[in-house]
Amino acid sequence: MASVEDLAILDLNNPDFQETFFALEKAQRVAALDTLRKIRQMTWSQIYQDKGLHWEKIASVKPPKGIDAIYSLRITQSRRAVAYREGQFMRLLVVTGDHDSTYGKK
Repeated sequence: MASVEDLAILDLNNPDFQETFFALEKAQRVAALDTLRKIRQMTWSQIYQDKGLHWEKIASVKPPKGIDAIYSLRITQSRRAVAYREGQFMRLLVVTGDHDSTYGKK
């Protein structure tokens, strides 16, 4: 098992993330919580390799100022979240409604 120092640390404090997370239907919210609980027990190396999370860079959307890149990850079977890495922190930005909206497409 990884040491505590190696584990990713979740930052769920972004108001947009909170708004979209709390707007999920109960079943989706529970599934998202299960995913977040799983991530808390993972190292960054494990996150990058996990086929269920499918962590991938979003090249089609310009990241906010001060952020090198933003990433998409599967947070439920039908929802993705947008996040970025800052040191050991995974800073979650928003939960999206569908695959295309995650990547800035219509």
